[in-house]
Amino acid sequence: MVTYYRAVDEVFKALADPTRRELLDELFREDGQTLGALEARFDITRFGVMKHLKQLEEAGLITTRKRGREKLHFLNAVPIRLVHDRWVSKYAEPWVAGLSDLKTRLETPMEKIYEIYIKTTPERLWEAITDREIRTKFQFGNQVESDWQVGSYIRITNPGAPDILGDGEILEMDPPRKLVHTMIALWGDDVKEEGYSRITWEIEQVADSCRLTVTHDQLREGGNDQLYGGWPMILSGLKTWIETGEVLTTPGSLMYT
Repeated sequence: MVTYYRAVDEVFKALADPTRRELLDELFREDGQTLGALEARFDITRFGVMKHLKQLEEAGLITTRKRGREKLHFLNAVPIRLVHDRWVSKYAEPWVAGLSDLKTRLETPMEKIYEIYIKTTPERLWEAITDREIRTKFQFGNQVESDWQVGSYIRITNPGAPDILGDGEILEMDPPRKLVHTMIALWGDDVKEEGYSRITWEIEQVADSCRLTVTHDQLREGGNDQLYGGWPMILSGLKTWIETGEVLTTPGSLMYT
């Protein structure tokens, strides 16, 4: 029985319908669309589009945000990543992952929103996000450094890298519910020139689980996707490590997202 975290069966069921897959393709092409914008691209009724969007949201494949009087729809790639990690990666050849990375590089959103349900407590999840050593378990071996005070620095390092990989400032702290910080990537000139973006971690207790929402915004339109392309792998690894104690061996690199 599905309770409060996303089931693989729901994801497969949602993806089984071609219209719902096309809706995901539309959000992949342009994230953060309104119902009206999506409706205009399909030869079905407004109610039909709403029904498909509701099922996608229930499966965790999209998230929604209110902006004024409008409701925006965002693609959430984390459940697809979880399916990949459990069922696909063990069979896939390396070149398949390469094709997936190529598709990701074509995406140029200004804001990305990711949502995942993890069976844990807010305190344990907060610790995993902010602890130097735990962070290495799910973020490509990278470590996080900060004294976790508003106005203080937050840095991303890696034992195998000679220099700092990312640098930012803590904007908001509300343990164990919310963390907001800026970040500039420093592992290469191509990402450094993108400048600062903002990352918001939000934790909400839902029965015996936590809903973790990560919003990465203030991204330059058409910017380098290295800044955000690793989030599905990171959050998939975070869920796996907290719930099972295992470290996912997913494709990764010395990058921070």
